[in-house]
Amino acid sequence: MEARDGTSSQGATGAAVPKADLGDCRFYEERFPDVEDLVMVKVNRIADLGAYVSLLEYNNMEGMILMSELSKRRFRSVNKLIRVGRHEVVMVLRVDPKKGYIDLSKRRVSPEDIVKCEEKFSKSKKVHQTVRHAAQKHGMKVDDLNRSVIWPLYRKYGHALDALKEAAMRPDEVFAGLEVDEEVRKSLIQDIQLRLAPQALKLRARVDVWCFGKQGIDAVKAALQAGQEVGDDEVTINIKLIAPPQYVVVTSCYDKELGMRKIEQAMKAISDKIKSFSGGDFKQQGEIVVMGGDEEKRLEELLEEANEDDSSDDEEEEEDEGMGRVEDDIPEDEVEDDEEDNDDGNA
Repeated sequence: MEARDGTSSQGATGAAVPKADLGDCRFYEERFPDVEDLVMVKVNRIADLGAYVSLLEYNNMEGMILMSELSKRRFRSVNKLIRVGRHEVVMVLRVDPKKGYIDLSKRRVSPEDIVKCEEKFSKSKKVHQTVRHAAQKHGMKVDDLNRSVIWPLYRKYGHALDALKEAAMRPDEVFAGLEVDEEVRKSLIQDIQLRLAPQALKLRARVDVWCFGKQGIDAVKAALQAGQEVGDDEVTINIKLIAPPQYVVVTSCYDKELGMRKIEQAMKAISDKIKSFSGGDFKQQGEIVVMGGDEEKRLEELLEEANEDDSSDDEEEEEDEGMGRVEDDIPEDEVEDDEEDNDDGNA
């Protein structure tokens, strides 16, 4: 679990280093997390006392989540809460650097905590992948590159990813005072630019559309068609059926603000059209949200899960001692997944 010898492996030729020889691959300067830190883990195995996991940000150190720290609610089957191979956000309860014991908790993590940790992990993983790629390319150990470049950037900028973004525009300023070869510096910047290339955003809004008048389904179809016609070559509007009278208005674009305006215009067109029919009405369900793993979608799913948990909370606190790791299942019945797969549901 300790870092390997930090001596540089870079030779005169800068020959690439095999992945297995890259050395200590923790994400942060600290070798162990602090108590109450939120960390991302991978579940390796489930035993009687709890679940054993690897701390992905700390060189895959082993830790443990006790059964009593899995969930606030009572459960009969642990397999309904955790699954081997899945990733989970947990809170650090105890750390023993000498023995290497790390005790963790799933039950003490809030939905907001999960979103925050997942965002941090995503950023840190991009940095780590960039560093590994540069280290392998230039015949270095990851720990050498971390100590000479990445740890100082974390200290100065709060997060090394923010620093590398800045470096793409002002490399001399960002790397000032750091002992880094020019070619290595170029590799870091080029790699992070590729990882940060803009990706299309998917936005959606859920709506209820119905008509109890003579026109009935024909009125609903006309209203949904009016909404789709708001789209253009730049931003298309798709409308899919969830279950009558529920529909989802979806668009995909690079500009979030433009996409939100288009969805708002589409909903207004639907509302105006359906209300022009006798017995027709429209209702928006919730806010416009970003799909595809963004914070708004993730927080919504987790808050729904938390609300279910609150109805059956077990308030008894158990102070068990042990060492292990656990991982809960991330909710799988996501509305968006169903919506994207249900192409037959187009209005």
